[in-house]
Amino acid sequence: MVYTFLTAILFLALIAAGAAIFGYRFYQKKKRTGKKTPHGAIACCLMGAGVLLLVLIPGSFHTVEAGSIAVVKRLGVISKVEGPGTYFDFWLTRKYEKYDAKVQQVEIKTPAYTLDAQSMDISMVVQFQIRQDKVEEIALNYGGLEALTNRIQSVAVERTKATLSKFQAEKLIEERNDVSPTVEKEISEAIGDKYFVTFNSAVLTDITFSDAFEAAVEAKMMAQQEKLQAQYENEKKKEQAETALYVAEQEAKALLAKAQAQADAQVAAATAQARAIMVKSAEVARMLGYTVNERTETSAESEELTVYEIVFDEAHTGKDIAEYMKYIEYLSRWDGKLPQVVTGENGIMISVPNPTEG
Repeated sequence: MVYTFLTAILFLALIAAGAAIFGYRFYQKKKRTGKKTPHGAIACCLMGAGVLLLVLIPGSFHTVEAGSIAVVKRLGVISKVEGPGTYFDFWLTRKYEKYDAKVQQVEIKTPAYTLDAQSMDISMVVQFQIRQDKVEEIALNYGGLEALTNRIQSVAVERTKATLSKFQAEKLIEERNDVSPTVEKEISEAIGDKYFVTFNSAVLTDITFSDAFEAAVEAKMMAQQEKLQAQYENEKKKEQAETALYVAEQEAKALLAKAQAQADAQVAAATAQARAIMVKSAEVARMLGYTVNERTETSAESEELTVYEIVFDEAHTGKDIAEYMKYIEYLSRWDGKLPQVVTGENGIMISVPNPTEG
């Protein structure tokens, strides 16, 4: 920076010295000829020097803004690269070509085709940044940032079309969120270090198909949704039917178990009653002089039971046992009250209750 300002001061001093010398020589010439120098002539010389300074000095100050970098060319040849700041260089021999060193954002819209030849319009945003250490190479190869940007854009469009052409249209719609990273990777690999930039990102912002195709896809999706809904309803009905069948089976099993339990209870009651009758019959038979044999048997439930066998003969036919059993049954049911009217072979007997009783 100090060198720049020293150069500017020297340049101004040379111009001022040149103007003074020119004025002095003009004055001496007029003096030798004996002619008086008009004040107007001197004023014109000073004005000309001033105009010359106004033309040469302002154009020789060069300002490089923050976020930019400048390639300095001396008579068309690159001499150096300058960062942000203000510099003084004679504009007739030095030229400052400025490059934007900030992140560049390129918006791209282009048509493309899928694997099944469906047309689409894609929109994407590509971001990159020039490498400041390679700005001389950019100037030599492309001559400016605009030409470099066009090249980056061409690469991005070519790689994006190539990537999307590998997808079926419907597949592309389904996997749209996964396609953008794939496209970004392809563009990043294609740019690499070839174009003296740092690649930042590439994002697919929109993929638009024709109205007819969009309508067809929407109709297909609705049909699929309806099919899935029908399958869901059928499965639900099937589950409900299976649930109802299971409930019915369980209820039937419960009823069957209840009926079986009741039957078993009845059988058990009948068995107990029959055994009780058998025991009573054996006791009555012994009382009446019958011979009763006993033996032990094992039941199906591994229970030991005593079995009674009454021996019948001409004197013991068993009729008296039956009569006695009826008498015992009658006694078990009699409430202890005598009948008021009793009929028999000798007539009718009427029993009159005693007023003094209960």
